[in-house]
Amino acid sequence: MMKRLTLTILAMLIVMVSAMWMLEKNFMEIDFQTRIIISAGASALSGLISYFLFREDKK
Repeated sequence: MMKRLTLTILAMLIVMVSAMWMLEKNFMEIDFQTRIIISAGASALSGLISYFLFREDKK
């Protein structure tokens, strides 16, 4: 379970950073608070998807 959670959090952080970078680079007219909300939503969605897609190791 710990490995699954670690991979999920790592995927969420990567998505959050890349979303903020892309929004800042390409959409400067969007204010900072809205960019944070968009990035947080993308991060939460990717975390949810990756949590269910990463399988547990069955021993």
